[in-house]
Amino acid sequence: MYCPLVTSSLVWAAALGPAALAAAGFARGSDRSCARFAQIAAATSLAAALAAAAAVATYGVLRTPAADAAGIGYSLYLDALSVAVLALFSFVGLAVIAFSRNFLEGDPGQARFMRLLSLTTAALLLLAISGNLLQFALAWVATSLALHGLLLFYPNRRYAALAARKKFIASRLGDLCLIAALVLTFRAFGTLEYAALFQRAILLHGALAVPVPAQAAAILFALAALLKSAQFPAHGWLTEAMETPTPALALLHAGVINAGGFLLLRLSSLITLSLPSLGLLALAGAVTAIFGSVVMLAQTSVKAKLAYSTIAQTGFMLLECGLGAFAAALLHLAAHALYRTYAFLSSGSVNDIERASWTPGRGLRPLWQFVAVAAAVAAAPLLGSLFGATPAEQPGVFALGSVLMLGIVPLLTTGAGERPNAYVLIRTLLAALAVGATYFALQAGMQRLFAASLPAAQALRGPFAISVACLVVAAFAIVTFLQGVVSEDGVMERRPGLYAALWNGLYVNTFANRLILRFWPPRSAASSQS
Repeated sequence: MYCPLVTSSLVWAAALGPAALAAAGFARGSDRSCARFAQIAAATSLAAALAAAAAVATYGVLRTPAADAAGIGYSLYLDALSVAVLALFSFVGLAVIAFSRNFLEGDPGQARFMRLLSLTTAALLLLAISGNLLQFALAWVATSLALHGLLLFYPNRRYAALAARKKFIASRLGDLCLIAALVLTFRAFGTLEYAALFQRAILLHGALAVPVPAQAAAILFALAALLKSAQFPAHGWLTEAMETPTPALALLHAGVINAGGFLLLRLSSLITLSLPSLGLLALAGAVTAIFGSVVMLAQTSVKAKLAYSTIAQTGFMLLECGLGAFAAALLHLAAHALYRTYAFLSSGSVNDIERASWTPGRGLRPLWQFVAVAAAVAAAPLLGSLFGATPAEQPGVFALGSVLMLGIVPLLTTGAGERPNAYVLIRTLLAALAVGATYFALQAGMQRLFAASLPAAQALRGPFAISVACLVVAAFAIVTFLQGVVSEDGVMERRPGLYAALWNGLYVNTFANRLILRFWPPRSAASSQS
């Protein structure tokens, strides 16, 4: 229960992390001193985040009053969701900053890079603990501005400027959507403070009609999240943002790109007031997830594969939100952030790892490949039902669980492809079932742990939701099957046109580049805007 006399200092202590990182962002000194200061600030932010999480676990929701009327001013709001994301982003920031000390040692711009990295992380942390929508919007814009400096860390690289300009356009469109949504939210609810806003939104769920401004605000929030998360067709800048140092890419893919998903989680009580906003998220997320997963198969660069994988994974997160599986989306966000941090920071060793783990062998024949895919799809609802995640009651959980099981198909084909025996087959099947059961168990645990912060998983709301869920499962079943067949029959080698189209992302990004080069061509660092 909220106890201001006991917990006031603990609430304000949560702001210590963003403050320390902001101070490191504006510090001046040598490369080593700036790097050391940034790492100390990042460690401080993680310690403060863990203390805040302990305080919320002990006392419940904690908040400070806004500094002005109607929830407009500086305030903090700490609940299970905000402290979980605060701890997650703090950990990612510490890992990236610590890695950067050695990665950029000797680079003449190391101090500038550490300052920009600190400022970006500080904005992300402030985003997590903001107590009102105006403060959230300011932190939202700050993450974009600080990230722009990281994308242009080497300003003379033409492709870096091109990616930064496309990202600038997408970000400004997202900012406009967010600001317009704030205005409509204030008009509909009379406040921007989270505590009052959530209470009034929950009351509207039982009303016969939802005010038009509230529904319009929900749609604009969804559009802002789509643009922030690099969803199709505004994804191109993310695949080209490879000219910046690897630690910046790790923070981008593990932190900044997840801000759109956090927006939807934070405002889930408002988003669920509008069926069109949920439909928009489900459809856009499904298309992006399928697009990113298919195009990723044709990429030869490790970082390009990771970029398209990030696009697909954020698409899944938004799909889950659109289908009302907010706890599953939070689990996905946390897993994605941790894995992307590791994947980018270890990307230089990927080729060595693959060479060390590769073994020659033959996959399954098409018939058995089909059987494996069908078995994976059939296992998902069976495992999900053990934890209450049926397709009708939790379509978002079911969709992602099915895709997860499809991701295990290569494990099954590897175990049965060369010289299978009963021991290998049984061990492989048990491992696959254990992975699927673990996912559904974790999702059920997240639903209970964050029940006070996130809505319960939404049941089907008409044919559209089930159509989108089935479309995603069917599309990934086909992709999984074709991936196994392609590796055997050499379809890519015999279809160079198909390979070229997939390698170029179906030429969507090429068209965007032509527009930028025609109407806003990059020239120099001096001409780049933030």
